[in-house]
Amino acid sequence: MSTSSPPTETMAIGTAEPKEGFFKHLLKAQAFQILLVLLVIVAIFSALAPDTFAQWSNFRLIIQNASILAVLGIGMTFVIITAGIDLSIGSVLVFSGVVAAMVMRAMGGQGWGVAIVGILVAIASGVAWGLFNGFLIAKGKIPPLIVTLGSLGMALGFAQILTGGVDVRQVPTVLTTTIGYGNVFGTIPTISVIALVLIIIGAIVLHYTRFGLHTFAVGSSEVAARRVGVKVDRQLISIYTISGGLAGFAGILSLSQFSTTAIAGQSQTNLNVIAAVVIGGTSLFGGIGTIFGTVVGLFIPAVLQNGFVITGVQPFWQQVAVGAVLIAAVYVDQARRSAAMRGSSQSLWRRFVSGSRRG
Repeated sequence: MSTSSPPTETMAIGTAEPKEGFFKHLLKAQAFQILLVLLVIVAIFSALAPDTFAQWSNFRLIIQNASILAVLGIGMTFVIITAGIDLSIGSVLVFSGVVAAMVMRAMGGQGWGVAIVGILVAIASGVAWGLFNGFLIAKGKIPPLIVTLGSLGMALGFAQILTGGVDVRQVPTVLTTTIGYGNVFGTIPTISVIALVLIIIGAIVLHYTRFGLHTFAVGSSEVAARRVGVKVDRQLISIYTISGGLAGFAGILSLSQFSTTAIAGQSQTNLNVIAAVVIGGTSLFGGIGTIFGTVVGLFIPAVLQNGFVITGVQPFWQQVAVGAVLIAAVYVDQARRSAAMRGSSQSLWRRFVSGSRRG
């Protein structure tokens, strides 16, 4: 009896893992499940308003509106994978846009020379705030929530001090005509193509480089990451610097699209981006996340808002719907982590529906 049980146990363990095929694994991925939700939402609005919603011009508008948030979402995905948070991105976007606009206004001119200086100034401003956040978090050991909440107020306050609370509206024409409202390949917004390029680069860095591997390692276990030689402090500083730099670049994109600094128009940007990242499957507990999931998560509120307006529903319902999806996404993530810690192989949804527990 004792001689036959070990092989039986070995077979059970050995055959449990390989049995899961690609499609079954895909169906379990939260990013794919959220994609299905997005497709269902698109199908519903397309059926309700086929002549207005289900048109390329409308989809183009949705994509264009989500482009700036997508740039911010790249950095936020890296941050949340490390079990951190960056509440300052909206204010850093505003500050970077203000500084860039003031520099370009002081230089004068409408050409690319002035615009390139503005772009570099905006990115440098964002990088500076990212370094500030990362250094206090990594070296000062201050919780990310507190650091970025403080820098949120500081960056917005400095922007208002510099402008006296009045938006700067002098933006080089070349930025608005090429980046803000320009098109490539006929009708594809230039700003969306720029965002797509950054998304691809972010996905490659996250999933196919040592930097991305170290990012997941820090989020999974900072102590274990240190033991295997990962320079955790340097990694965290780099990640928050990237998040700040992308927020700075988003500031110049915002200037290009709206032709103004929009100081009061970014108060909910950080929460919208965080919600999109979490809805897309990135775990608030760290160690799990994809850029693809973040992009899908961004389009859910964008499509809801657009669809509600077109179908005559109050757009305020978007906040209710996104809040419900966010809570559900966090619940699913937490339940999966609990199941993994218990070593449970039973389907989360089967346990949820049946209410059964594995003893």
